[in-house]
Amino acid sequence: METNVRKHEILVNSGGPHRIVRGRHGDFIFNHNDIYIGRSLEKYGEFSEAEVDLFKQLCRPGDLVVEVGANIGTNTIPIANCVGPTGRVLAFEPQALAFHMLCGNVALNNLTNVHCHPLAVGREEAEIFVPEFRTDLEVNLGGLSLENASSGRRVRQIKLDSLLELPRMRLLKIDVEGMESDVLVGCSDHISRLRPVIYVENDRVDRSEKLIEQIMALDYDLFWHLPPLYNPNNFAGDAENVFPNLISVNMLCTPKRSNAQINGLKKVTSAAEHPFKRG
Repeated sequence: METNVRKHEILVNSGGPHRIVRGRHGDFIFNHNDIYIGRSLEKYGEFSEAEVDLFKQLCRPGDLVVEVGANIGTNTIPIANCVGPTGRVLAFEPQALAFHMLCGNVALNNLTNVHCHPLAVGREEAEIFVPEFRTDLEVNLGGLSLENASSGRRVRQIKLDSLLELPRMRLLKIDVEGMESDVLVGCSDHISRLRPVIYVENDRVDRSEKLIEQIMALDYDLFWHLPPLYNPNNFAGDAENVFPNLISVNMLCTPKRSNAQINGLKKVTSAAEHPFKRG
């Protein structure tokens, strides 16, 4: 008997580095040589599902979400499904390879509420270099830093306050490999006016104290969110953990006096603390 139940499977394998998988949240183009996002999609049909679970709690139909560093869209697609046709997701991704897959994944999943921009985001308008990857070698597509790059493809960098004039913003999600502070500076007007929830990566101990102080100064409460890369209840039902002891280090930041109910997350009480610090 025919059913509509989704199951994890590789839909397209051309023999090259790019494949299409049927996953928990839709169909995804991915790079087989990508050691984290691609590998997780291929093996489990999902990536960092604990993050997606959090976004499902935060986002509602009609919300507007800004995602800086969308990569290939493993968060973009489920967020877009949460906000629905009356909501919008503005996704920024400056890497050409990741951006092409992001657009492909939006199209594959028939989403008309996602607007993809091939732009870098920072504290000022500029033109920067974005290093390029070889698709036939192992790579961490989610680990590219744009700081101080001196070669690659020239890409326009914008600051969000100059490009956008939004009436609302439910969530500002930032994953930019060390440039988080710059993104916040370039979006300061929107943050002060719209008071979005901010979800930001903070895995660099040497940058953490400044970043925490910066967000606390915006009158926000901060909470550590440490999602593991492996989900034992993954979509493929695969019991093998190929990412043992690997977590992401992020912060969920909510405006003070917003009455947000945050359960199960440790509050950041000092700018000096970090999960990777000993003692």
